[in-house]
Amino acid sequence: MKILVTNRKARRDYTILDTVETGIVLKGAEVKSLRAGGGSLAGSYAAVQGDEVWLHGLNINPYDPGSPYSPDPRRTRKLLLHRREIKRLTSAVAVKGQTLVPLRVYLKGGLVKVELGTGKGKKTYDKRQTIRKRETERDLARVRRERGRR
Repeated sequence: MKILVTNRKARRDYTILDTVETGIVLKGAEVKSLRAGGGSLAGSYAAVQGDEVWLHGLNINPYDPGSPYSPDPRRTRKLLLHRREIKRLTSAVAVKGQTLVPLRVYLKGGLVKVELGTGKGKKTYDKRQTIRKRETERDLARVRRERGRR
């Protein structure tokens, strides 16, 4: 599994409750562009519209050696899910304060997949608490390392 694009701010801004792997519909040389590192998940989100799930805001830069008629880099893209998974995501998003957040785009067996998470937005004090916890864990690991050297 090769990770092509990650959403770094997703786990900082949201508490991820559940994740699901989805396929994505791409056109033309978008896969080649993603393999070359031409993608960004910054500001992207997923939305359930009817019986389909769409990914908004995924930026895939046009592939330079490709055709001059490449699709719009920020167009909405359809996510491929089973009907029961779409129903489960619809009920999860129906809860107030929850949203669908794309976490990463990766290759799995030659196919491009999107890891989609249902997340609840963190408050400012939650973010500070997460940072504080990470720093204390880092300090403890540093002390353990120094103790082991003696």
